Amino acid sequence: MKKTGYADINGLHLYYEIHGSGQPLIVLHGGFGSVETFASSIELLAKTRQVIGVDLQGHGRTGDIDRPLSSEALGDDVAALIAHLGFEKADVLGYSLGGGAALQVAIRHPERIRKLVLVSTPFARDGWFPEARAAFDAFGPHVAPMLKQSPVYALYEKIAPRPQDFERLVEKTGTMMKRDYDWTARIDDKSFPPTLIVVGDADALRPAHVIEMFAKLGGGLRDPGWDGSAGRSASRLAILPGVTHYDIVQSPALVAAVEPFLD
Repeated sequence: MKKTGYADINGLHLYYEIHGSGQPLIVLHGGFGSVETFASSIELLAKTRQVIGVDLQGHGRTGDIDRPLSSEALGDDVAALIAHLGFEKADVLGYSLGGGAALQVAIRHPERIRKLVLVSTPFARDGWFPEARAAFDAFGPHVAPMLKQSPVYALYEKIAPRPQDFERLVEKTGTMMKRDYDWTARIDDKSFPPTLIVVGDADALRPAHVIEMFAKLGGGLRDPGWDGSAGRSASRLAILPGVTHYDIVQSPALVAAVEPFLD
């Protein structure tokens, strides 16, 4: 049984839905997605915890506002939602666009996160393969007619409060995708929450960058010894076999990786 609601925060009428009970876990979809993106994973995760699915600015049931799309603003929204729901802290899981938002919660509002899960999310734009960055640079309003023929738009048209805003979402997303960024310097394993990095072995992220991310969180730097006494990071890395950036959220292996880390 799910509970749905809206939080009026930062000028947004932000949609969320709650499944299950227990330790709260905020789940954030990728670009052009919605809570439905994680439907199968939410069902499994909600067996042992309280899962809060969120529709980010301009996505799903959350209408757009006169504000650019940015990871920083989306992260502020998520932190405000955690407070709005009355939680001191929550676990936060984000995928791609939602992963950027989740990362910003940890950077800008670390007091609000217990554990962080980043799914197919780099620390810097350079972390994407060159082909992915080229696709980002080529993305813009001209792709809206093509997207309108896809299942992405079919769901958006069905649930969005203003379906006519789709072209504006495409334009804002294109602007956001072209922005250069590197948040690596803001990440410190001493002050950062325990983090699980999850990628597919055929992801759009460069494997070398993923290893650099894990090292920045204190992982993979030394042999901890047979009994672990030499120390190891509180963060973890999961590389899912046979999985791409585009099907990772549907993979049963995602929940199998996430649950032990959160527990």
